[in-house]
Amino acid sequence: MITTRMANERGSANFGWLNSQHSFSFGQYYDPAHMGVSALRVINDDKVSAGAGFSTHGHSNMEIISFVTQGEMIHKDSEGNEQRLPAGEFQLMSAGRGIMHSEYNASATEPLHFLQIWIQPNVQGGQPKYQQKRFARREGLSPVITPDGQNGTLSIKQDAQLSELYLTERRAVDVSLASARRYYVHVISGSLEVNGVALSAGDGATIKDEAQLQLTKHSEHAVHALFFDLP
Repeated sequence: MITTRMANERGSANFGWLNSQHSFSFGQYYDPAHMGVSALRVINDDKVSAGAGFSTHGHSNMEIISFVTQGEMIHKDSEGNEQRLPAGEFQLMSAGRGIMHSEYNASATEPLHFLQIWIQPNVQGGQPKYQQKRFARREGLSPVITPDGQNGTLSIKQDAQLSELYLTERRAVDVSLASARRYYVHVISGSLEVNGVALSAGDGATIKDEAQLQLTKHSEHAVHALFFDLP
């Protein structure tokens, strides 16, 4: 079964300096029909004005992934990490027992566009951890976050995997699925078919009770998407 979450159906919040689209309930947006998928709790599509950002605030017991699609972010936290996150790099912050951090647009003239993703951990507390990495752009599905950090991936405190999907040719990727697992696809750019269901930028889909999945490029433009394998 494939259940779509179309971009124009998402919740939204606009504070002037921030324009955010919420795939799932977040902040003042609440929809009991959209509370996340398995351990995947948040996908916020955030556009931040030049020179603006999120002032220092706290998190605990959450795995927080940031992926910049346009511009560059400045990250600072209470563990002493101070990093720039350019477009194309993944950041994973394990909040553990508690961490304070801030996120700002590094540019005084250009907007910042990034995805903020929260996954609930299967281990509570512990030392906060920060990871950041750029992965080579490969055709097809490439793991970037795994439970054990295998093959140079970032390691997450959950039985979950995040893969990056690139399709630049007119081809399809076939994926075998486990019946006990849940899956979610979020399209960043381009047009993608998921077992014949068409998705465009900002669209998402929950997949369950499917044995096989075919991810097919649906237009002449390249496809960039995220694929979540969840408990």
